[in-house]
Amino acid sequence: MMSDVIIVSFYLFKIVQYVFWKIISHHKIKDEQMTDPTSIKVKISNYRWTICALLFFATTINYLDRQVLSLTWRDFIAPEFHWTNNDYGNITSLFSIFYAFSMLFAGRFVDRLDTKKGFLWAIGVWSVAACLHAYCGIASSGVITGHWFVGFKEAREIIGTVGDVSMIINVSVTLFIIARFVLALGESGSFPASIKATAEYFPKKDRAYSTSIFNAGATVGALIAPLTIPVIASKYGWEMAFIIIGAFGFIWMGFWVFMYKKPQVNPSVNQAELAYIQQDNDHNPTDAQGLPMRKLTFLECFKYKQTWAFAVGKFMTDGVWWFYLFWTPAYLSSVYGLTSDSSTAEILIFALYAITLLSIIGGWLPSYFVSKKGMNPYAGRMRAMLIFAFFPLLVLLAQPLGQYSYWFPIIIIGIAGAAHQAWSANIFSTVGDMFPKTAIATVTGIGGMAGGIGSYLINKGSGMLFDYTEFTQMKFMGFEGIRSGYFIIFSVCAVAYLIGWVIMKSLVPKYKPITDY
Repeated sequence: MMSDVIIVSFYLFKIVQYVFWKIISHHKIKDEQMTDPTSIKVKISNYRWTICALLFFATTINYLDRQVLSLTWRDFIAPEFHWTNNDYGNITSLFSIFYAFSMLFAGRFVDRLDTKKGFLWAIGVWSVAACLHAYCGIASSGVITGHWFVGFKEAREIIGTVGDVSMIINVSVTLFIIARFVLALGESGSFPASIKATAEYFPKKDRAYSTSIFNAGATVGALIAPLTIPVIASKYGWEMAFIIIGAFGFIWMGFWVFMYKKPQVNPSVNQAELAYIQQDNDHNPTDAQGLPMRKLTFLECFKYKQTWAFAVGKFMTDGVWWFYLFWTPAYLSSVYGLTSDSSTAEILIFALYAITLLSIIGGWLPSYFVSKKGMNPYAGRMRAMLIFAFFPLLVLLAQPLGQYSYWFPIIIIGIAGAAHQAWSANIFSTVGDMFPKTAIATVTGIGGMAGGIGSYLINKGSGMLFDYTEFTQMKFMGFEGIRSGYFIIFSVCAVAYLIGWVIMKSLVPKYKPITDY
């Protein structure tokens, strides 16, 4: 079984790699030549797409690390530590709030330390934290019984002899919360650093598209995860799933150290590509006297409506994605009795995230509006985001149609997930459209904090609601028990994007870059 999964994962990786490089090859052909002032054709280098590939793999690793807990808690960890839905909801919701407030400072940290060092610190911390989860069982055994120097198997056996279930729950949940805190601290630097790197290596018209490509790493990570993580947990123990997946981050760090340099000092970037990258003339902003613009302070960022528009859009929608990511495996288990290591559940989760790969269209659509319709970047992105905001309304049908087959909610959630990722690529790019590069990571972090707060609320609320509806067998809109709870949360997810878009458009109705600082 393990060999089959490895083979399937290998071919999946090759398919993803092929598609990724075909997309990049299209742009290489499109931008192969530029004309210099002397009208001599100069072949443009394409190192910016190598950077995009590095960001893509970093995002893939990021989401693999996040998925380990959601794919192991219900069937492997909960039986050992006696967790309920609410316990898991507490862990995921606190991760969201930790992530939120960490992003507030991570963005500023990346702007201060700059892209290369900032990203190295981020992925180093989160990789250590990912591996740290594996030792929560041993630590629980040590805290409860005093047996610290034991292996994973011995720790499980010792915990199994403890009669005080409430102590096992409290200690284990606390330790996992600590591990999630460290994970959130590291992962909070991922998107600010990625968006900053994108702004450094791509002109405004290409940023949403490049963001959608590296952001597709989230989908690829979610595709690979259900094929590998439950199998590793089943064969070698849930602890090894955290360690093996967490180790990939350290490998990526080696590539980043040797391959990332600023485009203007990177020998792999020729003058033609540098001119293409810097075509917006925003790489070195100056004031009216021609002097270099100073950096926006952290507090100054809050005085702009553009910051609040970005923050509101993230607050309203980030929690929806986290809900799909954290709760879909539990949904299949609770509603349909499909455990995460069953072949049916693996196929369903794989299909769901395969559908979300359609999100790459989200980066192309605003480019079409800008190039073909003559819109400015912000107007093109907002038009695209409005289109994407209508697709999540399909989630209103997930639970009603789910009575006929579990394939209906999976396909619908996949479409909604693709819409979210397309929305996400564009909302991130609005920061680069309107803020100077020296403030991009900071503002991205502020929006990430808002998104994390939204994620906390939906994850905490979901855990409480699911336990309540399951215990009371509550009836709502023709659904009973935990099915009624999922219907309520699905309804919230369905309308979040349209509400977010309306508020964003009200705050910033037209394109207005920040220049008055």
